[in-house]
Amino acid sequence: MTGDGRDTPVQERTFAALPPARGRGFAETWWGRAWLKALEDTALDGQQLKQGRRFAREGRVGALSVRPGRITALVRDRDSSAYRSDVLLQELSEADWERFLDMAAARAGYIAALLDHEMPPHLVEDAAAAGMELLPGIGDLDPECACGTWDHCPHTAALCYQVARLLDEDPFVLLLVRGRGERRLLDELQERVAARAEGRAPSGSAVSCDGPGASAEKAKDRGVRADEAFAARDILPPLPAPPPLPAEPGPAPSLDTETEPEPGVDPSVLELLARDGAARAHRMLADALSPGHEQQPPPPGLTPQQDAVRLVADARPEPWIATRLAVGSGRSRAGLDAAVRAWQYGGAAALAVLDEEWTPDPQTLARARAGLAAAWEEGEQPRLRSAGNRWTAVDGSVQLRYGRDGRWWPYRKESGRWVPAGPADDDPAAALGGPSGSDD
Repeated sequence: MTGDGRDTPVQERTFAALPPARGRGFAETWWGRAWLKALEDTALDGQQLKQGRRFAREGRVGALSVRPGRITALVRDRDSSAYRSDVLLQELSEADWERFLDMAAARAGYIAALLDHEMPPHLVEDAAAAGMELLPGIGDLDPECACGTWDHCPHTAALCYQVARLLDEDPFVLLLVRGRGERRLLDELQERVAARAEGRAPSGSAVSCDGPGASAEKAKDRGVRADEAFAARDILPPLPAPPPLPAEPGPAPSLDTETEPEPGVDPSVLELLARDGAARAHRMLADALSPGHEQQPPPPGLTPQQDAVRLVADARPEPWIATRLAVGSGRSRAGLDAAVRAWQYGGAAALAVLDEEWTPDPQTLARARAGLAAAWEEGEQPRLRSAGNRWTAVDGSVQLRYGRDGRWWPYRKESGRWVPAGPADDDPAAALGGPSGSDD
C-alpha cells in the first residue's frame, strides 16, 4: 500500500532470455554505457569481467526478473551448472521520488523523452543536482551469486552486460530498479500534470510555504503550456465519450414575468432568439457528432442581412416580427418572402443568386451556353433570351439563373416578381423540370 491508502501496483517485470550477442556491443545508448562503466569501474578482476562478457555473448543468461532494488537471473556455466545471480542497486527514497516526479512533470521534454523510451541527459543531471542519482556509480552495483564469489564473478558480470542491452531498449528498467515501475510512474506523472492543469497540489505532495492557495493562483495565472499538454497526451486519461444527441433542442426560457421589461426590450423577440439559438446549437451538435465532421471546412459567416433571412426561414416568427426583420434587412415584405424561399432551396448560395445580377466573362459564358445546348434534344430547347447571368423564356413564364458555382437555379414569375422555383442543378433542363417548374 502507498502512504495515501491506494494499492501499489505489482512492481516486477520478467524479460525472456536474450539471444546471443555475437558481433555487437552491449550498450549503444549513453545510459546503457553508463551502466557498464559502473560495473567495469567497480569490478576488481578484469578476467572475471571478460569471462562474464563471453557468457553474455553466448546467451548463457536466462530470463531476467527486475524489481525495485534487485535484478535476478540464472546464469549457466560452461559445464551447464546454473547459478542464481543477483545485482542490487539502492532504491530512491519516497522523498527523492517526490522531487523527481515534480521535476519531470514540470518539463514537457522529460515526459516526451521517457514516453519515447529515452533517458534525457538533462533529466539525469537535474536529478543529480537535486541529490538523486539515477544512474549507478562506482560501487553501486552490488553483486550476489550462488557461486560464492564476493566480488563480481562471471555470472553477475554476464547479468550486468545483459541488463545494459535491456536498458538500451527501455530506460524504465533502470527506474524500476530504483523503485518505480513504468505504470506506477506514469500514473503519478499523470496526476501531477492534471494537478498542474487544475492549479492544485497533487495528492501526497507537500504544500509550498506560500500557503495552500498560492500554487493554485500561480497555476491559474500561468496556465498550461501547449507543449506540456502535447507531451502529456499519452499519460493523461482518455477523453470521455461524447454525450448522446438530444432528441430535440431544449425549451427556451419563458420571459413572461410580473416585472415590466426595460424600454425598447420586447420579451417575445428575446424568446424567439432563445428558441433559435437552441435550435442552432442542436444542429451544430448533430454536425459535430457526425462521422467525418473534422474533415469539413467551417461554414462561412453570415451578414446581418443574410442572418435575418435565415431567422425568418428557420424560426417562422409572428408576422409583425418578420416585418421588422424585413425593414432591418433592407427588404420589402414581399422581398423577404422571396428571400426566405431562396434560403429554403439553397441557403446563402441561393440568396446570392436571388440578389445578385452579374455578367459572366467570355469563358464562363461559353461554358453556360454549352451547358444549355447540351441539356435538350434538338428542337426541344425552350426559346430563351439572355441578360447577364439570367436566361428568360420568351413567353416570360420561367427563368434560369446561372450561379457563380456553375449551377442553374430555376425562377418563375409571381405577382410580377421573379421568385425561386426550386433547388439548383448542374443540368439546366433538370432545374426547369423541378417540382415547381414542372407545372409550366
